[in-house]
Amino acid sequence: MKQLVVILALCATSLLATFLVVQSQKQSSVAEIIEARRSVRAYEPKKVEREKLQRLAELGVAAPSAMNRQEWEIRIVDNEAWIEGATKSYLAAVDGSGKADYMLKDPNFRNIFRNASAVIFIGAPEGEISDVNIGMLGENIMLAAVDMGLGTCCLGSVLGIFAEPAMKEYLASLGFSDGYRLRYALAVGYPAEQPEAKPRDLSKIAFVE
Repeated sequence: MKQLVVILALCATSLLATFLVVQSQKQSSVAEIIEARRSVRAYEPKKVEREKLQRLAELGVAAPSAMNRQEWEIRIVDNEAWIEGATKSYLAAVDGSGKADYMLKDPNFRNIFRNASAVIFIGAPEGEISDVNIGMLGENIMLAAVDMGLGTCCLGSVLGIFAEPAMKEYLASLGFSDGYRLRYALAVGYPAEQPEAKPRDLSKIAFVE
């Protein structure tokens, strides 16, 4: 009996050690997360948990900003009715113009935000420094999303979408403060694709002697 107990104890210790090794191997370095990030344009219909969306926003505002002014605002939309309503309004407004053709050619088209179940809208004042600040905020969110098993896509297209008069109500519902305007959005969801990395032009890197 004692021998059996010893054997079982050794097996348990071995299994625990194996588990810890596997867990440690699962942890990604910052470099690995950066290299794993892709612009995802196909998402599963599964909703993203609000806890994860909240955490993404929190990690976004952990970004540095000039003089720590934090001149940005984040609005998260995961309301299916809102997304569906915005989609119908926009498509009706641009019907026949060709503006939505690149979206509608997707055989799995569901909405104008790359079919994502959630959209993070970024607002900020105008200005070059503001551009830098919100760029860093967005990169934080996109990298954090990779770590959570989520995909993202930066949507500059929302500027044209919400410029349509028919979208005025939806833009206003984002509730950005006076002096702030919509700058871009991030589609967020569980990825339904694993795009290959696009080549990067390393010749643009140079040391100054």
